[in-house]
Amino acid sequence: MNYSDLHRIYHQPFFDLLKQARAVHEENWPEREVQLCTLLSIKTGGCSEDCGYCAQSSRYSTSVKAEKLMAKDDVMEKARAAKANGSTRFCMGAAWKGVRVGTQKFDQVLDIVRDVSTLGMEVCVTLGELGGDEARQLKEAGVTAYNHNLDTSREHYATVVTTHTYDDRLRTIRHAQEAGMSVCCGGILGLGEGVEDRLKMLEVMSSFNPHPESVPINTLMPIKGTPMQDNEAVDVFSLVRMIATTRIAIPKAKVRLSAGRYSLSKEAQALAYFAGANSIFYGDKLLTTANPGANEDMKLLQELGLIPQAPNPAMEAPQADGQRALSPCVPAEAEHAGCGCH
Repeated sequence: MNYSDLHRIYHQPFFDLLKQARAVHEENWPEREVQLCTLLSIKTGGCSEDCGYCAQSSRYSTSVKAEKLMAKDDVMEKARAAKANGSTRFCMGAAWKGVRVGTQKFDQVLDIVRDVSTLGMEVCVTLGELGGDEARQLKEAGVTAYNHNLDTSREHYATVVTTHTYDDRLRTIRHAQEAGMSVCCGGILGLGEGVEDRLKMLEVMSSFNPHPESVPINTLMPIKGTPMQDNEAVDVFSLVRMIATTRIAIPKAKVRLSAGRYSLSKEAQALAYFAGANSIFYGDKLLTTANPGANEDMKLLQELGLIPQAPNPAMEAPQADGQRALSPCVPAEAEHAGCGCH
């Protein structure tokens, strides 16, 4: 969907936007289900990247301390607990620039993935940049979905992070898709961007072929010690407008109400669900920040007449539309010019 259409949709009267988004949601997701995902940091802190919002960067003085990769037995204990608690997708994140075939840490991650994939949950990982070989091995090990957010627009990106580029992000997404993994790709609101940046980011994501399987909509949780510690909070109506516009632009994706949900009232969360959110991170903690308690979430879902979605570990990745160009790995004017995608 192009920017002008997204701009028109986003800026229509609030209730008209909700009405349109709700109609799209009910057409594509009539079951009133919400996906419950658990997110575990399997390698915390000490990251070499300079993402301005992240407490795990080694460049900033925050309360997060660097830790080694978790032992497989410890990860499995967390995964079994997540399944017992009702989660249907288990997401594992590592604070790295990326992973490479043949390294000890990548071999350890593959070993962890193989065991987690036997539990009957969908398996998601977010490990930074991927090449084609790494993506194929993760898929073979049992990864259902790869998370790699765009964060913001191309134009605003350099004000958020300088140690990798927007095109690096797009290459990783392309490699994950070509390996047959679903892509979980979203953004963060509150990075100092404008509405136009949010819509340009959505324009890029909606141009992916195939579309992302899920789209996390995060709101910044300012962390003391990071460059964005004093950023202003995102207005609830701006968040809901973005969720509704995302639902319309990418109708078959799960739209995940992600980081920042801890600060939302029950009423604000209900409005987000109505606007098209149908996935949440479930459990008391995200990578390094607080999250609503599982009991609170289940109570709210019951009050709203929503039910947890069943796990689908054999889920097939979305298929490319043969009538559209494949997801880009670099800008169109430089497509395949030494990018390593093919």
